[in-house]
Amino acid sequence: MSNTTSVAFGSGVLIATPSGPNATPVQFGSLQDISIDISFSSKQLFGQYQFPIALARGEGKISGKAKFANIDGPLFNNCFFGQSLNPGQKLWAYNEAGAVPSSASYTYSAANAVNFDEDLGVVYAASGLALVKVASAPAVGQYSVAGGVYTFNSGDAGKAVLVSYSYTQTSGGSRAVISNKVMGTAPTFQIDFYQTNPNVAGAQWSLRLYNCVSSKLSIASKMQDFAIPELDFEALANSANAIGEINTAV
Repeated sequence: MSNTTSVAFGSGVLIATPSGPNATPVQFGSLQDISIDISFSSKQLFGQYQFPIALARGEGKISGKAKFANIDGPLFNNCFFGQSLNPGQKLWAYNEAGAVPSSASYTYSAANAVNFDEDLGVVYAASGLALVKVASAPAVGQYSVAGGVYTFNSGDAGKAVLVSYSYTQTSGGSRAVISNKVMGTAPTFQIDFYQTNPNVAGAQWSLRLYNCVSSKLSIASKMQDFAIPELDFEALANSANAIGEINTAV
């Protein structure tokens, strides 16, 4: 039989399945690359000569690092945070263009005032100079806000402003509050990774790790480039004292 899996091409496919009954598998969307390292410590026995006369394996370790482009809340939560996931999300309105009316009542209502969450600042559109937030009765260069309605001083009448704030969206997206859990608590998940041979239809190899824990989640942005989250994980034995399996065509 010819070796149909002698080569593999591309970043492959990576899927995580959270522990527990009826758990929903989640894909690492737009997977960029993944590395999986399997290593052991080596115990050496020496006599009077320079080289060892016996070798034995010691502790073993399987660790992985995946880079992917999709900003996926359920994946982050299931593989890293392990919190309660709720529907809806908070969105940010950054530098929303507004203007102080030229006559009373000198207020500006945010476009998403009905779902207003928290004020994130106001600046003059012309200069970029920040206005100072106060509880009430703002002076020139100050503002107050309640329920998504911004109030200014009459001395700022007619001036253009840029308003930033957060607001809630009840449909679409997801939200998890990151709580301070007891040390030792971490979500576990199964990892499935496979690659295909581009020259042989249906030929693939795969690796399944039954029980994994993530140790690090990194998210970095860059000017004129896509954000590529990175998730590190390690494998450990499951309740049957099994680590995983590797599958090839030959």
